[in-house]
Amino acid sequence: MGGWALAVHGGAGVDPNLPPHRQEQAKQLLTRCLNLGISALRSNASAVDVVELVVKELETDPLFNSGRGSALTANGTVEMEASIMDGTKRRCGAVSGLTTVKNPILLARLVMDKSPHSYLAFSGAEEFARKQGVDVVENEYFITPDNVGMLKLAKEANTILFDYRIPITNGFDTYGGMVESPLQMNGLPISVYAPETVGCVVVDGKGRCAAATSTGGLMNKMSGRIGDSPLIGAGTYACEVCGVSCTGEGEAIIRGTLAREVAAVMEYKGLGLQQAVDFVIKHRLDEGMAGLIAVSNSGEVAYGFNCNGMFRGCATENGFIEVKIWD
Repeated sequence: MGGWALAVHGGAGVDPNLPPHRQEQAKQLLTRCLNLGISALRSNASAVDVVELVVKELETDPLFNSGRGSALTANGTVEMEASIMDGTKRRCGAVSGLTTVKNPILLARLVMDKSPHSYLAFSGAEEFARKQGVDVVENEYFITPDNVGMLKLAKEANTILFDYRIPITNGFDTYGGMVESPLQMNGLPISVYAPETVGCVVVDGKGRCAAATSTGGLMNKMSGRIGDSPLIGAGTYACEVCGVSCTGEGEAIIRGTLAREVAAVMEYKGLGLQQAVDFVIKHRLDEGMAGLIAVSNSGEVAYGFNCNGMFRGCATENGFIEVKIWD
């Protein structure tokens, strides 16, 4: 075994005009989450416990689009989703359509550990949460002034936006910078890519891999829309070989079963972790924009994305640590 390793992300596709202070805030949050995971791994915590711990921290901070700070639906409410997978026996839990559960990743873990199912959604998931005694809050807890403003801009632009993506007005973004023409998602316009998911992947000192992903989804999305994040094999996957968490255009990630594809090409083509990530990003996204983080059972860490950037960080047992946004 190559020792433990972990990686975190706060979304793929970063607005090139994102102010420096927001970039610094993101780096500080990712660093804090890495240190949290490092401390747990040094205490011999299991991979699945660490991914849950780190994603909970990301959900609690309103900076990224998960938990508090989630993107808003067209109705101005929050509908959150999350998933977790323990690669040892390919156990998994997922939730969607959450409106009151304070930390969706905790409920996904309970679905895996305390229910006979792998996936619960909407009212059934909320009922299960109350039976399990998890913390619940009013929907207003998750709504931030920034996202209220972003939803207003999205409605004015008549478009579906990813959180922190800046609507285009007469060729300029809301910071006054020049931007390219809007991208398309399933034939609908979206603005420049930016963070819309959080995730964590870990391999522990025993070579066990795990992955977890959480999101509020798309800004101005239709109520009831489900993205890739809670879908095992699409946004999240872990097995004996690796753990993967994806971020980006959910519809493209779903079509490409992106997370599972990384494991598949490692298993069936014999590729190494970074080779597998590069192959999947290049050949499985069609025209979609996305990114992912991954770890292998030998302690390797890999990133990949085909958009402007990805909020990401990683750490390994040998002392290596980095936090990056751009290439």
